[in-house]
Amino acid sequence: MTNRRGFIKSGALAVFGMGLNTLPAYVLKAANAFTQNIGNKRKILIVIFQRGAMDGLMAVSPFNDPFLKKARPTLMMSPSKNGDNGLFDLDGRFGLHSGFSSLYPLFQKNELAIIHGVGSPNKTRSHFDAQDYMESGTPFSKSTDSGWLNRTSGLMEQANSPFRAVSITRSMPRSYYGDNPTLTISNLDDLRLKNRNPSSNAMLTAKSFEDLYDQTANALMSETGKETFEAMDMVSKIQSGAYKPHNDAVYPKSELGKSLMQLAQLIRSDVGLQIGFAESTGWDTHFNQGTSNGIFARNASDLGNSVSAFWQDLGADWQEHVVVMTMTEFGRTVKQNGTGGTDHGRASCYFLLGKNVNGGKVHGNVTDLDPANLDEGRDLMVTTDFRSVFEEVAKKQLNISNNGIIFPDWKSKGIGLMKG
Repeated sequence: MTNRRGFIKSGALAVFGMGLNTLPAYVLKAANAFTQNIGNKRKILIVIFQRGAMDGLMAVSPFNDPFLKKARPTLMMSPSKNGDNGLFDLDGRFGLHSGFSSLYPLFQKNELAIIHGVGSPNKTRSHFDAQDYMESGTPFSKSTDSGWLNRTSGLMEQANSPFRAVSITRSMPRSYYGDNPTLTISNLDDLRLKNRNPSSNAMLTAKSFEDLYDQTANALMSETGKETFEAMDMVSKIQSGAYKPHNDAVYPKSELGKSLMQLAQLIRSDVGLQIGFAESTGWDTHFNQGTSNGIFARNASDLGNSVSAFWQDLGADWQEHVVVMTMTEFGRTVKQNGTGGTDHGRASCYFLLGKNVNGGKVHGNVTDLDPANLDEGRDLMVTTDFRSVFEEVAKKQLNISNNGIIFPDWKSKGIGLMKG
């Protein structure tokens, strides 16, 4: 029997735990998390998976490369004043897509770093396989049961809270699979106990936890007992509906914006969050990718504005304790295709945000895009293994050095992404 048991599932809600006998007591600890300040703010890592494979050469473009101009006659962009409808010149070589305009000030403040030429050593072009390998942290093994973030969670000095590892997603990400308890929900409102009014919509749709308990014959639910629902009632104290972002932060009304707002709420509520996970989708730009407008630009704007609002919402006190890292399964082809898009490639770029990040730099090695320098003559070469990024962030941000557990049979080389 798998240890990744679904504890409660109702619509978009899924709470996962370690097993039948462990989870109820684990969830009950929520009461303490809400009634006392955990204090001694712990370091926090927020991971955003850009699913679909982001085009790193459009996100952070080597705009002076003549081979790129030749390969992308209608997708090529150039720097312009204030990045208007073009690129923000980062260092004379790389330009940041104007869709990420809200992230540019963070780069200027040396809080945002970019890692280019990063990806997996496995050359698969399958979204499913590439994401599986990356989230398991074992790029050449499909037999790994756990995810790298779950293994990381098991090595941390853990807060006494069911919220120490939370994913605000519709389903548990592969990164969270494993023996260490995690919480996966799509919306904090789903953790609220609703009034049991027979005439209410909640009663009719059976979405309150107590109604679910009354109506199910599932042995797992029966074992859980009413005390679990009492603990869930405590969760209503941090409902997203009542949350007011700080410092006039305005989140996009997108899935990512909503997810990051709720993660900010959990952080500011000081309930013991140590690892948070969210997703950004729609990066598979085979058709009509666009330049300053279009599919890519809309996704970039959503990601940039969501992360910027999250950072503003945290404020200076919490920013000192949080690092945000993006990841994507692979990049896109250097050459555009016949439908104004790009196909599955190899290397892409990641963003890393934090006060302790070695920011204001484009890290990594990107050679000129002469076809002779490309992987199989078509793709940006992977020169930084994604595990090097993950391991350094885990080590420096979460004080974890045992990468033999996080990434079995692999040793990293430091790449200087974090200070200290």
